[in-house]
Amino acid sequence: VVWTDFERATIADIFSKLDYEAVGGATLARCLIVYPWTQRYFGNFGNLYNAAAIMGNPMIAKHGTTILHGLDRAVKNMDNIKATYAELSVLHSEKLHVDPDNFKLLSDCLTIVVAAQLGKAFSGEVQAAFQKFLSVVVSALGKQYH
Repeated sequence: VVWTDFERATIADIFSKLDYEAVGGATLARCLIVYPWTQRYFGNFGNLYNAAAIMGNPMIAKHGTTILHGLDRAVKNMDNIKATYAELSVLHSEKLHVDPDNFKLLSDCLTIVVAAQLGKAFSGEVQAAFQKFLSVVVSALGKQYH
């Protein structure tokens, strides 16, 4: 993947502005609410019976924050995202048996939450850079399946 200076700066800028706890929790909660079949991976997280329960679940919030901090690794290693996530990819595919399509669903939810947080600053050009970054991460996480 070739990154322009604008893309590198944009990705770094977005992550520097994120409230990881708020965005991470909101992103994972949105994914579980909008795509309820993804809840099957979180059976040990307690009450996921409805949107209010999911949004108020501290384990969901904590894991959402963990996911965002995991994206920091890609931000810091944009020239080698595939290798950066090799171990995490194996964990999610072989141990947890996560369908790789779910990473795309989660990235779509993250885009919506980030757009809401950044407002007008989330221009088309900014979104293009962000979605390119997320697509590279999703591809790296799903590689073990192909």
